[in-house]
Formats: sequence, C-alpha cells, structure tokens
Amino acid sequence: MPNSMITPSTINVSSKQTAVSKSSYAFKWIPMLLPLILTILLLAEHTLLPNKQPFFQKPYFTWIIALFSILFIVVGFLGNYFPKLQSKFVTKAPLLAAFTGFLIVWDVVTLKLALLPLPYFPSPGMVMAALINEWETLGISALYSLRLLFIGYGLGALLGLPTGVLMGWYPRFHYWVNPVLKMIGPIPATAWIPIAMVAFPSSFTASIFLLVLACWFPITVMTWSGIANVNKAYYEVARSLGASEFYLITRVALPAAMPSIFVGLFMSMGVAFVTLIVGEMLGVKAGLGWFITWAQGWAEFSKVYAALIVMSILFSSIITVLFKVRDKVLVWQKGLIKW
Repeated sequence: MPNSMITPSTINVSSKQTAVSKSSYAFKWIPMLLPLILTILLLAEHTLLPNKQPFFQKPYFTWIIALFSILFIVVGFLGNYFPKLQSKFVTKAPLLAAFTGFLIVWDVVTLKLALLPLPYFPSPGMVMAALINEWETLGISALYSLRLLFIGYGLGALLGLPTGVLMGWYPRFHYWVNPVLKMIGPIPATAWIPIAMVAFPSSFTASIFLLVLACWFPITVMTWSGIANVNKAYYEVARSLGASEFYLITRVALPAAMPSIFVGLFMSMGVAFVTLIVGEMLGVKAGLGWFITWAQGWAEFSKVYAALIVMSILFSSIITVLFKVRDKVLVWQKGLIKW
C-alpha cells in the first residue's frame, strides 16, 4: 500500500488484528499448558507432602508422573512444527487435565490424608505398583478371559445369526421359535449358573454355555428385526431379474439388515463382558474375574483396582475394533455412530 493511502484507521485495524492473533495464540497455549501444570503439581504433592498411609513400594508412580511431564513438554514443542499434532493435543488437553486433577485428589485423600481406609482404598501409587509387579499374572489372566470371551461370543454369534435370519425369512420358523425366544431370552444368563454348574462337566464349559446364551438372544432379536424390516421392493426387483431364494437372503436381505445386526453384536458384546466376569468369579480357575476374587480374598485391593484397569483397557479396545469393522462393512454409515 502506498504511503499516501496509510491512515490512522488502517493502523488501528492492523494493530487490533495483531492483538487478536496474539490473544488467540495465547488462548491456544492455555489448554496445552494445563496438563503440564497439573502433572507438575501432582509430582510435587506426591513427593513433598508427608504420607499418612504406609507405602513400601518402589516409586513407580513418581517415575511415570515425571515421564508424562517430559512427554507433555516434548509434544508441546513438536506442536509448533506439526499442526495436526498440536490440534489433537489441544482437543485432548482438557481430558488429560481432568484426569490429572482426579489423580491429585485420589492421592491426597488416600496416601497423604488417609481419609479413606486401607485396604479398601489404596493410593494410585499402590495401584500402579500392582500393575507393574503383577503384569505377568494380569497378562495371563487377560489371555484366559479373551479365550473364554471369543469362544462364547463366537458360538453365540454362529447360533444367533442363522436363528434370526430364519425367523425373519420363514413365518413358520418364527411361529415355533418366537415363544422359546420370549421365554428364555429375557432371563439373565447369570441366573442359569446353578443349572449350568450341574449340567456341564467343568466350570469352563459351563461358562461357555452362559456366554453363548447371553450373546444368542440380542443377536437373534436384532437379526430377525433387520431381516423382517427390509423393504419388500428390493425383493421384487431381484426376483424380476431372476434371483433365487438363496441369493435374496445372502445378497439382499443380509446386507440391508446389517445395521440392525451390528446393533445386536454390540449389545451382545456388552452382555458378554458382564457374564464373562461373573462366570470367572464363581467357578473358572483363571481369568480376570478369578484374579479379582483371588486378590479380594487376600485383601489386596490394589490388585483388584489394577485388574479393573486392565479390564477397562481390554474391553474398550475390543469395542473399538468392532466399531472399526462396522465402519468397513457399512462404509456408507461411517461416522453415524461413534465410539
């Protein structure tokens, strides 16, 4: 712009724009600094305040807090060069800050002030030590739980999907199976534990039966609903082109019913988690449910909380994978339901 066209108003506008850009830049850095500030506060509180609960574990918790402080500094530095990383960190920063604040409160009311009694309410340092010291047992228990979950869930899906398809496609099949579904389906699978323990030769096979029963009902109902509600015009068009009955079921009915089928798969997975843990706590000799019962028997509640954390990570990861599969199969519905 020529000097003759520079006016006081243009100078004021440019200065205001500069001030706004600086304030927005500072506002962007506030959520990025908050997790770091709270992490440093957690580190200071954990190391400087005196303990009122006995704590004889190695300082794993202190090391991890220090590691996360360094990680936040590195991410904040790299964010200047990688805008996507900075954007993701800014989005997650409030959640990280809230979680760190929760750890501060938890550590203060347990380890520092002893407001919550041991052994029922251990400090986060004790839970972290249990996670690290018992990682091998927890890992083996998680594998046993996954084996039982996948066998029961897989058999439940193998039975539920064809049952739902047959009920939705053949009215006579629906006539005979629907009363059985209405009588057995609403009963919680865990209510069958006394009968399953007597009817099956081992607690492992009894737990598989409970998982199959728990998964079969929601998968059957949602598959049946999806098949029954497919637009009849699809069948008429396919028949006019010479489609067979097998083609109508596999290429028309099933793809159109997939949204309902995946809802049934999600519902059955949630019920399977509950049934799995209850079954393991009552009879199975391995798994995360067994680990919780064993740790509770020795009043080592830090290990109970450690097992709950492993469960949360494990089961959340399974649901995430199931959502990824759904997004691949139903690409036209991707993003409609998020996890």
